[in-house]
Amino acid sequence: MSGPAQRAAIVTGATSGIGFAVADLLARQGHRVFVCARDADEVTQAVKALRAQGLDVDGTVCDVRSAAQVREFVEAAVAHFGAIDILVNNVGRSGGGVTADIEDDLWLDVINTNLNSVFFMTRDALSVGGMRDKGWGRIVNIASTAGKQGVVLGAPYSASKHGVVGFTKALGNELAKTGITVNAVCPGYVETPMARRVRQGYANAWKKTEEEILKQFEAKIPLGRYSTPEEVAAMVGYLVSDAAGAVLAQAINVCGGLGNF
Repeated sequence: MSGPAQRAAIVTGATSGIGFAVADLLARQGHRVFVCARDADEVTQAVKALRAQGLDVDGTVCDVRSAAQVREFVEAAVAHFGAIDILVNNVGRSGGGVTADIEDDLWLDVINTNLNSVFFMTRDALSVGGMRDKGWGRIVNIASTAGKQGVVLGAPYSASKHGVVGFTKALGNELAKTGITVNAVCPGYVETPMARRVRQGYANAWKKTEEEILKQFEAKIPLGRYSTPEEVAAMVGYLVSDAAGAVLAQAINVCGGLGNF
């Protein structure tokens, strides 16, 4: 797939769920997409699956908690596809529990994975990735409706996603006149492998079955169901387009009406 709109894109945490759906959509739009995750086999399988559809995708392992690995990853992306036009910071993890019982390691890993990684990757995409020298760019951070309200038994996750929203708004305003837009997409409940792990965690905490937890969560959603990764990816696809040039420093919900804020 080639053409005048073809651009170089990075998608983190792109081997399943929302990240894979975003990588698939961007590649179908004609972009060259470079992906990462921590598991080498998962990266290989994701790249293979996307290439099998004729899409221009490559990738490598990266632990986004490491500033050094992030720098190496961005350099590899530039070597493969040229200066970076689009960055989608998708990688993330769940994490929580009774706050008084949360261990340091859990708190720090959630913050490092969900928030610090967004800073590392964004800084390097702008600088060593060359985005700030191009006069055009799109940065989309996958936050959460939990980044706008507190989540019971999810203090680390909610804190990290609030940080992502704040970072997005600050950087979006900073770069407003450069041709680079920065926005966040805030999914609600999305059916992904992480969502299943979250339901298991609540089932254990509340002494319920996973099916009971699913019904409880669905009852809170006006739409009556979880969103799909493809529905979240569609919003990302719009935000990275030329048509979205006036949308910046926003945190946009894709949540079936769950969050009216």
